[in-house]
Amino acid sequence: MKTIISKAILYCFSITLLQACTNSQGQSDKAKNGANIGTLTSKHPNIIVILADDLGLGDLSSLNPSSKIQTPSLDRIANEGIRFTDAHSNSAVCTPTRYGLLTGRYAYRTRLKKGVTWGYSPALIEEGRTTVASFLQQQGYHTGIVGKWHLGLNWQAKDPSKPIVEISNSDKFPKGLDTNVDFSQAVQRGPNDVGFDYSYIISASLDMSPYGYIENQKMIELPTAYTYGKSQNKDGRGIFWRAGEVQPSFDFH
Repeated sequence: MKTIISKAILYCFSITLLQACTNSQGQSDKAKNGANIGTLTSKHPNIIVILADDLGLGDLSSLNPSSKIQTPSLDRIANEGIRFTDAHSNSAVCTPTRYGLLTGRYAYRTRLKKGVTWGYSPALIEEGRTTVASFLQQQGYHTGIVGKWHLGLNWQAKDPSKPIVEISNSDKFPKGLDTNVDFSQAVQRGPNDVGFDYSYIISASLDMSPYGYIENQKMIELPTAYTYGKSQNKDGRGIFWRAGEVQPSFDFH
């Protein structure tokens, strides 16, 4: 069975933090006894997790001097921190990878057995589930997330008797501008509900509506505009996004 990168990270965090707490207690006990506490410190280390698509082990110049690009900032992190070189994602796509990273669980244990969530999908992280973020909060950390969430959000409906969005049977994506979402209301079961003190996110990928930034689970601007999407180049590459609701000031580029 493959080693799961998310579990490895969670366990390493746990060990680091528990050692920090133990050292703090040790200092206190030794100080009371008048002993020399040496170099022990109670200061918690800063922890930054960067989740990057399509980044290979050989892309960082600190791990591969022959890399075609130089990555001095990441090299400095690697040189001044702890380097792990044997780790594996629990999936090849976004949502299950993110779920595993935050919870330490295989994503197939959730309702998501394949694929990813969409911009209007309900929250995937279960109520009461411990995450890296909530664990760090319990250790006295201030936590934050910036970037793509892609783990589902519980949007508030204008009419609770109707579904949030009408789904096209052909592609399983929302269709039309008139969704049943009350964008003036805060979303539920978002980052701030699973352990993050601060969040500034987009709900899913840059090719999935609704297009807009969500700060601390509220949209910074109502998505009152509409985009008809942009097709990718004939060779399958280039900028692409689907039609949908968008914040007027949102810039895809």
